[in-house]
Amino acid sequence: MGRVFGAFALACLTAVPIGIMMGVSRRVRGVFDPLIEFYRPLPPLAYLPLVIIWFGIEETSKVVLIYLACFAPLAVAARAGVRSVGSEQINAALSLGARRWQIVRHVILPAALPEILTGMRIAIGFGWTTLVAAEMVAATAGLGRLVLNASNFLRTDVVVMGIIVIGMVALLFDMMMRRTETLLVPWKGRM
Repeated sequence: MGRVFGAFALACLTAVPIGIMMGVSRRVRGVFDPLIEFYRPLPPLAYLPLVIIWFGIEETSKVVLIYLACFAPLAVAARAGVRSVGSEQINAALSLGARRWQIVRHVILPAALPEILTGMRIAIGFGWTTLVAAEMVAATAGLGRLVLNASNFLRTDVVVMGIIVIGMVALLFDMMMRRTETLLVPWKGRM
């Protein structure tokens, strides 16, 4: 869980500002959009061998892999959130004398926050599934490794329990993100 939260926090600190800048600036979008759209559809396990070659099989490679899995959905969600802001909101702020950074801070960011939080929910799910899959492929310990080893010895009980634990942790992550969403954007409404 520490790997996921660490990589997820790092991805939030970098991807959300880049996504916001991509939504606000054509130049920034022109620089980052092709790179993100190139690697976004790639499954994280496709570049796992390269990450292992560069960073080894220890913690750093897992954190980098989870970071890369989380980065794209966060950046895309932040960009989409910014692009969804109504021009009438921006024009109203401009007519009241707001500067560019005031518009970003007081108009764009609050309007984009629901989509950013949705991107965070998706990203933390990607991060968790990437970690478990990476542990199955290249790790000496972890839930993924536990399930894979149990399957090699036909230990169905351990496999089922591992799957239940993986699902429960994912559910816990999602519940935490939903709670955060309720606290930060109460105007979004409940379904």
